[in-house]
Amino acid sequence: MYPNPLIHGEAWTLKELFVLPNENIYWSLQIVCYPFMTGLVAGAFVLSSLYHVFGVKQLKDIARFALVFSFSLLFAAPMTLLLHLLHPERAFNVFSTPHFTSAIASFGVIFFTYASIVATELWLLFRKRFVEKSLALKAVTGKSFVQKIQYLFWTALTIGGFDISHETLERDEKAVKIMAGIGIPVALFLHGYVGFIFGSVKANALWMTPLMPVIFITSAVVSGIALCTVTYIVMNSIKKWLSARRAAKTRSIDAGVANIDLGVIKTTANYLLAFLVAAISLELLDLVFRGYTAVKSWDALRSVIYVHDFIPVFILQYGIGDLIPLILLLSPRLSLRRAAIAAAFVLFGIFMMRWNVVIGGQAFSLTFSGFMHYELPIIPHDIETYKEGIFGALTVFTVPFVLFYFIKKILPVDPEPKA
Repeated sequence: MYPNPLIHGEAWTLKELFVLPNENIYWSLQIVCYPFMTGLVAGAFVLSSLYHVFGVKQLKDIARFALVFSFSLLFAAPMTLLLHLLHPERAFNVFSTPHFTSAIASFGVIFFTYASIVATELWLLFRKRFVEKSLALKAVTGKSFVQKIQYLFWTALTIGGFDISHETLERDEKAVKIMAGIGIPVALFLHGYVGFIFGSVKANALWMTPLMPVIFITSAVVSGIALCTVTYIVMNSIKKWLSARRAAKTRSIDAGVANIDLGVIKTTANYLLAFLVAAISLELLDLVFRGYTAVKSWDALRSVIYVHDFIPVFILQYGIGDLIPLILLLSPRLSLRRAAIAAAFVLFGIFMMRWNVVIGGQAFSLTFSGFMHYELPIIPHDIETYKEGIFGALTVFTVPFVLFYFIKKILPVDPEPKA
């Protein structure tokens, strides 16, 4: 018997015991990726704001990196929804007719507000570079066709603001601080409303908790800091290695690529550890509270958490994703390699937390007497299993890194070489 293509979710849902006929796991891998991606956006922005707003000078080198990375992630986050929708052409109605009658409908307003704040902050941060590039190309006599295009491009980015005097640049720095301060609650609200969507579903016993938005926000900050940490270390290490190879071939001095400042990584790891402890505490508090109150649905939830999803919850999420990073980060003499490994484990744990919430919340039937199992599509045999399978998720995860590669050609984020 083949799954009905008109019933979304039937292709990857296995049913056990007493499950209603119209019940399936409708929200699949792409909906797991959606809160994960938006959490990365918010967390990366919070990391950059620790320097721009709160003046943590040790994070200066990674602050620009995190801000540009957050901007790159921002465009990849809605891809999960577009791939999940059966009619993606209708998605633009959210942007063309935004309103606040529901959390989902307000997405257009929140998304464009946050995108405008980040774009404005990036423009203020790199405006001096735009002006210098434009003036340098303007001074070139006999421009080639490519130079003319470059001149128009950099001039357009200045938006007519060519004043780069000391007083103007100081005003730009103050404006960056103001925009970053406004952007923190907007970024947290961008991801918090995802937790609000889950927490307001009264028909689902696992999702219906007022702690859900708070748990999502704290874990979002953790995931964003972890991604920026591991990416910052890996990208700069690869760049340093390639620079050393080129220098060895040409027998020249290896210069132009700064070493990774271990102090920056240690400071970032301290903030990662603090937010990680807060996120774990909130998740355990929610779990203990559910067990203590033991409402009518607790028997079904207990079967899901402690039996059916024991490995995803306690082994993968709490064990590999929480306990191992805590040990690595709390151990003395933190190194770059250990920080990168700990951040990678943290990312895995946050992803499993999203998985356990989205998939685990749909695992039990409304009869409280049956269960459903999610079979992740690995090898796609049609467009639906590609979008909702592992290849669709890999597509979403690849896009922000591709965007970041091209954006950083315009907005340099490499650490400045130190004497």
